[in-house]
Amino acid sequence: MNSPVRAHRSVGGKPPFIVRGRGSHLTDADGRNYVDYVGSWGPLILGHAHPRVIDAVRHAAIDGTSFGAPTAAEVDLAEMIVDAVPSVEMVRCVSSGTEACMTAVRLARAFTKRDRVLKFAGGYHGHSDTFLVQAGSGSATLGQPDSAGVPESVAALTLVVPYNDAGAVEEAFRTHPRQIAAVIVEPVAANMGVVPPEPGFLEALRAITSRHGAVLIFDEVITGFRVALGGAQELYGVRPDLTCMGKIIGGGMPLAAVGGRREIMELLAPIGPVYQAGTLSGNPIAVAAGKATLAALMDGPHTYEALEQLGAELEAGLRHAIADAGRVAVVSRVGSLLTLFFSASPPRDFAGALLTDRVEFADFFRRMLQDGIYLPPSVFEAWFLSLAHDPVEIQRTVEAASRALHRLGDRPNDR
Repeated sequence: MNSPVRAHRSVGGKPPFIVRGRGSHLTDADGRNYVDYVGSWGPLILGHAHPRVIDAVRHAAIDGTSFGAPTAAEVDLAEMIVDAVPSVEMVRCVSSGTEACMTAVRLARAFTKRDRVLKFAGGYHGHSDTFLVQAGSGSATLGQPDSAGVPESVAALTLVVPYNDAGAVEEAFRTHPRQIAAVIVEPVAANMGVVPPEPGFLEALRAITSRHGAVLIFDEVITGFRVALGGAQELYGVRPDLTCMGKIIGGGMPLAAVGGRREIMELLAPIGPVYQAGTLSGNPIAVAAGKATLAALMDGPHTYEALEQLGAELEAGLRHAIADAGRVAVVSRVGSLLTLFFSASPPRDFAGALLTDRVEFADFFRRMLQDGIYLPPSVFEAWFLSLAHDPVEIQRTVEAASRALHRLGDRPNDR
């Protein structure tokens, strides 16, 4: 496995090996078909093998796979991002969300001349050393909130407080005056399962960081171009100083970016003293896929209304199935992102997310997979809807969930 959560260690069984994706469906090496709610972990908001994206990739590949030199398409993509995302004035392309978050923190440290970074428990911002402290996503699934190989001296510079707790953020700034360079946050937490920000939380982060001269970083690798065209910052009306983007902006290809205020972004080399480089940064094939994806989202007049409708239908169906089966479970959703938690109430932070019954989820996951529904193999991940899903597939998913919920805990030979 080239990424740990794919191994299905937290849910049991052997992972299917996928050979093909079309629209909202996957086909594995044994010829089984699935309705897909992973979507390559979020990038495929248009669905698998969207003709517009495939055509763009094909045409770009004809001219070459990589140049290591500037291209006009990179500028086009940057302009599309600047036009869509409220706080972004300049863009630097990288190859992964990890690189985007790592670069954002380096910029914040250079801009403020401070070393400490504050993050939230359960927030996953990639696998650089700074962030593998009480991380979510696959790290939480594996029960390894701190990774081996991260020096204590590096971890000591990362402060961790509960998500949705503005008071704890304020206390951290009082305890470490003029030491915190940045606060980095998933504006909608999606690596502890989907946990929305409580009213006023993001606004409080904006006010606190502004008051203390720290940089506010929104990690919109998941929420960018998904919960709204301008991301969560458009949805909630809060503008960060820097934004980390990935997944959708690459259309399923390796591409990410960091963007933000011009005075901070201009610290990046070659203009400024903050070094960042990458052989495949702005790769022409990835940029072509990203441009095609963003153009499709921008062209559709009711794109996000359609995604909201699909999400609402799935949420309502799952809630009904839970009640009908008499299970203790809740659905947490923002737009086309959702998670089913086997807990009594929706979590507001990572501690609450950890209360979910992981044994029941693993049973539920296996039954859904057997019924042709491909879910993220971890309760701490989001389900991703795409524009390729339709009401018929939503109903099929709800019916499968109802069967699974009614049979949780049955003996294996009764399945």
